[in-house]
Amino acid sequence: MIERLAPTEAQPLLHAISTTAASVSVRVNTLRAVDVPLGARLVPWCPSGFYLEQRPPFTFDTDWHAGRYYVQDASSMFIGHVITSLVDGPVRYLDLCAAPGGKATAAMSALPEGSLVVANEVVPARARALVDNVMRWGSPHAVVASSLPAQWGQKMRNFFDVVAADVPCSGEGMMRKDDEAVSQWSPALVEQCAARQRSIVSDVWPALRPGGLFIYSTCTYNRQENEAMVQWLIDQLGAQPVAVPVREEWQIHPAIDADFPAYRFMPHRTPGEGLFMAVLRKPDEGLSASSLFKKVKSAREGAVPATVKSWLRADVPMALTVHADTVVAVPRLHEEAVAALRQGVNVIHAGVAVASLKGKTCVPHHGLALSTALERDAFAEAEVDYRTAMAYLRGEAVVVDAPRGPVLLTRDGAALGWVNNLGNRANNLYPKGLRVLSSHIPDTEPAILGRH
Repeated sequence: MIERLAPTEAQPLLHAISTTAASVSVRVNTLRAVDVPLGARLVPWCPSGFYLEQRPPFTFDTDWHAGRYYVQDASSMFIGHVITSLVDGPVRYLDLCAAPGGKATAAMSALPEGSLVVANEVVPARARALVDNVMRWGSPHAVVASSLPAQWGQKMRNFFDVVAADVPCSGEGMMRKDDEAVSQWSPALVEQCAARQRSIVSDVWPALRPGGLFIYSTCTYNRQENEAMVQWLIDQLGAQPVAVPVREEWQIHPAIDADFPAYRFMPHRTPGEGLFMAVLRKPDEGLSASSLFKKVKSAREGAVPATVKSWLRADVPMALTVHADTVVAVPRLHEEAVAALRQGVNVIHAGVAVASLKGKTCVPHHGLALSTALERDAFAEAEVDYRTAMAYLRGEAVVVDAPRGPVLLTRDGAALGWVNNLGNRANNLYPKGLRVLSSHIPDTEPAILGRH
């Protein structure tokens, strides 16, 4: 960086990396009615992003568990600005390397109404965490998959209007807050990452339709994984650079030693961690998007209990099917696309998980509790105080004042999940994998959003 940057840039950058603390920021969920965080400062390029004065204990904030905000580095929030600046009209959007879900949930909030977001993660454990975060965000217009880039390119040719790839990298931009990023770094790692990035991009490229947008990003600084990769896309794949409108006061650094637009976030200029992002367009060679994928109905669609349909809002028409004893609802406008995805790749979540089938019994699914498609009037609700809410999130039995049967537990009106009320107590239906493990509960709830 000293060789590539002027001394007035290089020295402040190195100083910031080695001596300054990482910033803390959250992005509120615009799909829900939320308040501005208390004492927060707006992220300039993200109207729903806010810097916090210090890092609070997010684990103990019920608003986080209810999907009212996402903890995300401010630099990464730039993806929302890219989308709102360049995407016009509903699209099919693939986030290829999506875990844990920050950029994917940002896309769900930023894309035009009617868009479908497909979030992919290859590593199984990370894919499960991605499903949790996507469900927590609450959009029914989302799919989570776990397939290799080559499978996307081979099975879903010309399927997506936008593909975003936040590719695995050497992680230099994370060195302020991740000691492992420092310890594992070497010139050989940079070479290895660059080779892997070329493979990932070339494998997934066929999945992008002619004329579609490709958003390339890393969390590293070196040119080899950034500008050199963009140049490779231009030279080898015919990609055409696309400019994103930015304001001078945002202090985003341009591409280094390159004649195409790119956007570098550096901690001495912008509060946040290191990020590189560039947008390219796939050449439009007079070809149209693929029409190979035909609508496929689930063989068990007729097995969905009629009562389950009343659990969903009527203003978003849904197609209901059964997958592995789970009733799944997908917006009708995405039904054909989701069927095609199920044919081609490993889909592990789609739309809204509405109910679990246990014999003849239908139990409302946790995904339904957090979905914006939930018909709130279909269930009894129980508003609880902070101590009861945290006991519930820890998996403990609670007592609620509500009718017998499934009850939606809420905290300040925000849904947390289900209990089965037996009268003298309520069985806790909060998923085991999401439970708060800490035995310590603060006396007062962290007041990150201005509601408590």
